[in-house]
Amino acid sequence: MGGKQKLTKKPPTNPKPWAFPVILASLAARAHGPLAVTQENGSQREEPEVNILCCNTCKRPYEQSTNEEHIAKRVKQDEVYSMPTVSEDKFSYMGDFVVVYTDGCCSGNGRNRARAGIGVYWGPGHPLNTSERLPGRQTNQRAEIHAACKAIEQARSQNIKKLIIYTDSKFTINGITSWVDNWKTNGWRTSSGGSVINKEDFERLDSLSKDIEIQWMHIPGHAGFQGNEEADRLAREGASKQKS
Repeated sequence: MGGKQKLTKKPPTNPKPWAFPVILASLAARAHGPLAVTQENGSQREEPEVNILCCNTCKRPYEQSTNEEHIAKRVKQDEVYSMPTVSEDKFSYMGDFVVVYTDGCCSGNGRNRARAGIGVYWGPGHPLNTSERLPGRQTNQRAEIHAACKAIEQARSQNIKKLIIYTDSKFTINGITSWVDNWKTNGWRTSSGGSVINKEDFERLDSLSKDIEIQWMHIPGHAGFQGNEEADRLAREGASKQKS
């Protein structure tokens, strides 16, 4: 990949909170803090998209317990969740990295009447905060990928060169940092020889990630972290909109 894709255990420090999460967040930070993905024995395995019906919250505890369950086994937990500082340009920073939260959701995932949306959260009242209906095939994993794409597009439009993306999708993180290079080498085939279901989505994400330094951070969903909760809210609002 042309851009620098990094998985980091800790973002740059010396933060000042712009919005403190609830008490649950501090507990979650110790037990389920931002995760850095590591590969077992140097292997690079990809996980197929699994269409699991969503619960009525639009997120997917069932999907996480199936499709992402074995991904989580290759993940190390970090103990500290650092809050970013807000600059005069209204962007949140950790060191010299701009911070953004992305999320995707899909109600009725796998059904004909599924509705998916994307959410991008830059900070309280930020003009770039985004809530949109997902175009095309309506699945949760596509929504997660497209939310990240939207954030990177916005960052590039603002001439941002260093970006931290917080997402609760290990699938997206593994795909862009580990699997995509193997997929390209293998003609967009999985290790089992099947076609990559989200080929076009990851091609777009891979292309957008060039010439920008990105640190991918996993954050637990629904654990009280305001940035993630706001991105989730925006994604759910997007899912309720009509397709453009």
